[in-house]
Amino acid sequence: MLLKLLVLFGTMFALMIIGAPMAVSLGVSTMLTMVLTTKISLTTMATACFSGLDSFPLMAIPFFILAGNLMRSGGISRRILQFADALVGWITGSVGMVTVVASMFFAALSGSSPATVTAIGGITIPQMKEEGYDHAYATALAAASGTIGVIIPPSIPFVIYGVAAQCSISDLFLAGIIPGVLIGVVLMVVNYVTCRKNQYGNKHRFSGKKLLKTLLDSFWALLVPVIILGGIYGGIFTPTEAAVVAIIYSLIIGVFVYKELNLRTIYEAVRDTVLVNGQTTFLVGISMSFARFLTMSQVPTSLAKSILNINSPLAILLAINLFLLVVGCFIDNISSTVILTPILLPIVVGIGMSPIQFGIVMTVNLAIGFITPPYGCNLFFASAISNVSVTNIAKKIMPMIGVMLLVLMAITFVPALTMGILGK
Repeated sequence: MLLKLLVLFGTMFALMIIGAPMAVSLGVSTMLTMVLTTKISLTTMATACFSGLDSFPLMAIPFFILAGNLMRSGGISRRILQFADALVGWITGSVGMVTVVASMFFAALSGSSPATVTAIGGITIPQMKEEGYDHAYATALAAASGTIGVIIPPSIPFVIYGVAAQCSISDLFLAGIIPGVLIGVVLMVVNYVTCRKNQYGNKHRFSGKKLLKTLLDSFWALLVPVIILGGIYGGIFTPTEAAVVAIIYSLIIGVFVYKELNLRTIYEAVRDTVLVNGQTTFLVGISMSFARFLTMSQVPTSLAKSILNINSPLAILLAINLFLLVVGCFIDNISSTVILTPILLPIVVGIGMSPIQFGIVMTVNLAIGFITPPYGCNLFFASAISNVSVTNIAKKIMPMIGVMLLVLMAITFVPALTMGILGK
């Protein structure tokens, strides 16, 4: 087994170091290990790839991506920003506050962290720069706020985890609400302290009239999460069907209410969705075959037995959190979830943690990886928007990572923060 693991992970990391795409690194390392160390036919890998993709819940991913693109093109994200400004624009560090609050609202629409960074950060980063914010700090705040996109439901990683762990996606969505809000709150606290210390930004007087006006203007945009989550928990439709409802709703509102969607913008939204989903689907399929090979090699079972020999559940959970944080620095959320769920889930269940709670813990760990070098995809998206180097962004984002780690520890060791809303 040691030889298999050396070939498998050695090849994978070698390919990653030379810049190979994640899916290629996973696929080539799996095939090479199978050829060199086993007599398993390579058709097994192809079968695992396609059977892993043959899942009704996975259909929610392209639908949520398309819904998010339509909302961004249809003026929904802009109206959310205007409402967030009226809501918190009177507080010290107002534009930074707006960035966090708007990201929380947009997270409830898109389910994607990069989409949240692009949609919200693309508007607020230049505005923060104009108001005297340090450019690297403004970019770091937008990148950190974007992580909420995969925690507040709907969440694409929750869908992936639900399929891999064979647990309720609806319960995962519900359990993610409080952790997502907590992360938003601690990021706003960091922003308040930083802006007060450095005298960043301007603030305007609170206006109830402006709040009411922007609420009315953004009413149809803010209704999206109510329809999605209300429909799911009301038993009207499944999470996958909810994603389709979100597309239809976005089309109706964007074309007939806000009148900002036309054939050209709809085509661009569909094109972007096809490109992103093509990459995502290929990655998920290869990740499924990688995970199947690990299972066939009994890696999950062996690792679970080794970790469970640790007498303290506290030490086990700390070790798993540290492991996931390190993994998140190098491997994307989707691949990590598919590969590690069958390995780690039996361990945490063995010490009494619910699969739902672990799904939230895993997703938050890997979300922190979105803003942690060297992988840190949110850092790269934010850097592309602001033209600030990833190195400079990383320096400013450390306090935000620190408070997110505090939230991670809370949801790990206080089950009520995730399971309480489910009444469990």
